[in-house]
Amino acid sequence: MSRLVVSLVVLLLIVIGALFFFAGRAGEKPTTRIEKAVELGNLAG
Repeated sequence: MSRLVVSLVVLLLIVIGALFFFAGRAGEKPTTRIEKAVELGNLAG
């Protein structure tokens, strides 16, 4: 059971790392970040 949890955590970290990597490469598109901020604001509101 613990092995499954560890593998899921590692997979999640890889996915998050890939997202940050691609977000850094697509730095010339700041509109997506603004949209995410707006969505977070609407959820918090």
